[in-house]
Amino acid sequence: MLATWLQLIIFAFASFRLTRLLVFDKITEFIRRPFHKEIEEIGDDGAVEVFIEMKGSGLRAWIGELLSCYWCTGVWCSAFLYGIWIFWPQGAEPILIILAIAGVAGLIETLVMKFID
Repeated sequence: MLATWLQLIIFAFASFRLTRLLVFDKITEFIRRPFHKEIEEIGDDGAVEVFIEMKGSGLRAWIGELLSCYWCTGVWCSAFLYGIWIFWPQGAEPILIILAIAGVAGLIETLVMKFID
């Protein structure tokens, strides 16, 4: 169980960062590759758009759908982080703190870039 608001905030930022890592980041593309096929299309204006098509059927397609849905993956990431915190708090704490710091840093970077542009 969560004991403090600080823990809830740490979990929220850690879950945010882990979810983005799995769904969007290039570094975890190898995890998505068995389940997604990326299709590039060039629009009339010359801009390249990338679409995702699920590979396979059944469980493979289900995992592909999961990894393409930020909301769905976020629920599972939250459950995973909470579960490791319940069963292995000493090991989970550094992971949660690192992910939370990275999540906040990512949000700050997004805000800075928004105001610069």
